[in-house]
Amino acid sequence: MAPTVTAAKSKRMPASAKNGSGAASVKFIHSSVHAPATEEGVRKVWKLIKENKIEIIDLKFNDLPGLWQHFSIPIGELDEDHRKGIWADGIGFDGSSIRGFQKIQESDMNLYLDTATAVVDPACEVPTLSIVCDIFDPTSKEPYSRDPRFIAKKAEAYLKTTGIATTSYWGPEAEFFIFDGIRFDQTENEGYYFIDSVEGEWNTGRDEKPNLGYKPRYKEGYFPVPPHDSFQDLRSKMILKMIQAGITVEKQHHEVATAGQAEIDIRYTTLVKQADAMMMYKYIVKNVARQNGRVATFMPKPLFGDNGSGMHTHQSLFKEDQALFSDKNGYAGISQMCKWYIGGLLRHAASILAFAAPTTNSYKRLVPGYEAPVNLVYSARNRSAACRIPMYTDHPRAKRIEFRPPDPSCNPYLAFSAMLMAGLDGIQNKIDPGQPLEKNTYELSDEEKAKIPTVPGSLEESLDALERDHKFLLKGDVFTQDVIDVWLEYKRQEIPKVRLRPHPYEFHLYFDA
Repeated sequence: MAPTVTAAKSKRMPASAKNGSGAASVKFIHSSVHAPATEEGVRKVWKLIKENKIEIIDLKFNDLPGLWQHFSIPIGELDEDHRKGIWADGIGFDGSSIRGFQKIQESDMNLYLDTATAVVDPACEVPTLSIVCDIFDPTSKEPYSRDPRFIAKKAEAYLKTTGIATTSYWGPEAEFFIFDGIRFDQTENEGYYFIDSVEGEWNTGRDEKPNLGYKPRYKEGYFPVPPHDSFQDLRSKMILKMIQAGITVEKQHHEVATAGQAEIDIRYTTLVKQADAMMMYKYIVKNVARQNGRVATFMPKPLFGDNGSGMHTHQSLFKEDQALFSDKNGYAGISQMCKWYIGGLLRHAASILAFAAPTTNSYKRLVPGYEAPVNLVYSARNRSAACRIPMYTDHPRAKRIEFRPPDPSCNPYLAFSAMLMAGLDGIQNKIDPGQPLEKNTYELSDEEKAKIPTVPGSLEESLDALERDHKFLLKGDVFTQDVIDVWLEYKRQEIPKVRLRPHPYEFHLYFDA
C-alpha cells in the first residue's frame, strides 16, 4: 500500500492548538521586530566603514516576488550617533514602484537599517557597504505586512510561541546554470530564446577554432573533473566572494546537466539569516558570472531534455540545545515529531509550492524523470521522494529532513516560512505521513503510481491549492490574508501571459494543419 497523508486521531490536541490556530496570535510592533539601532551596532558599522574606506552605503530590501531592490547613499548621509538621522528616522522610498507593494496613492514607505547585516558589498568597484533593511509604514509606524523579511521574522517568533521548539534550521541547496550567452524575445510575429554554452553538448560539432571537446553529455555533468568541468575556477571565485560576505560555504560542484549547471552548498543557519544569505548568494553568483563574461540564471528549467535546477531544502527543529527530529529507534533515526512535520509538508505541499515553486517554468522541472521529486512520499536516502531523510551521519544533531520540490526562483523568506508553518501544522495536528516508500518512484507500475499523490502540474494548480488551503499560514498572523490575496492576484497575472502566446514547437506540430 502506498503511503497516505491523513490526520491521525488523537484523544487530545496539543495545548498550543486549543484555540484552533496552533498558538495565540502574536502582535508585532515596531520595537519587537526591528530593534532600534544600538550604539554597539552602529559602532560596528562605522568600524567596517573606516577599515575598508567605504564611500557608499547600499540599502537593500526584498520585493514580494523575491528580487533584491536597492538604492545608495553617500557616506555623509549616515550619522555616527545611533540616535540621529537615518538610524532613528529611517529613510523613505516609493513603494508603488516595487512589485507586489503599494498603490500610487499610498506609495510612501520607510526603510530601517539592520546593522547586523552590514558587509562590504562583494560586487561593487567603488568601496560600498551593503545593509539589508526592514520596511515600515510611515503613517502607522508598524512593519509592512508585505515585507517578506517581516513575514519570515514572524514565522520565527511564532515557532517560539507554540512551545514546540525554539529554533528552526535551514540548509538550501540551490542549483543554477552558467551560460556564455542568452538571447530571447517575443513580439507579435516572432518568439524565441537562444542559449549558448561552451559546455553544451549541442556544440560538439561546432567549429570553435578549434573545438577542444570535453563537453558533458546530457545528464552526465555530475562531478567530472576539469577539463569536462570548465567552470571550476569560476565557481571558486563565487564561493570566495560568499565567504568574504560572511556566508559559510560547504562545497561547490558541477551539477547533472550539460552547459554549466552548478551547485554551491552553504551551511545551515536560522530562518531569517538563511534567507538573507540566499539573497546575497544569488547576488554574488550573478555578479561574478557577469564580471567574468558569463551569465548565471536561477530559472528552474531553461534547457529542454536535461535536468532543471532545484533548491532542495534541509530543515530541522531544536528546543534550546535539544535536537527534536532525532530518535535512534525511529525509522531512519527520526522522531515521531519529525514524522508529523513531514506529514504537514506533504499535506500542504500544493499550497507550499505556490511560494516555493512560484513560476510557470517551475512545473517544466516538476515532471517525472530528470530527478524531479514529483511524488508526495517520504523515504530514507531515496532521492525520488518529495521528502528525503539524509543518511550521511547518525549524529542526532544532524538529523533533518530534506524537502525537494522547491526551486531557486522562489523568494526564500516566503518559501522557508511556508514550509515551517506547514511542518508545525503537521506537529500540532499529528498528521500521519503514512509508511515510507523505499522503491524508486520512477520504476513503479501504473497501478502503484496511481495510489501516490503528486505535486501540482502547473502554477495555476498550486495557486488554486493556496486559495483553498492557507489557514495554516495565517496562524500567529505570520502570513496575513492581505499577503495571500496579493500573491494570488500577482502570480495569476503571469499565467495568461504564457498561455496566450504561441509556442515555437506548436509550429512544428500544427503549421501544416
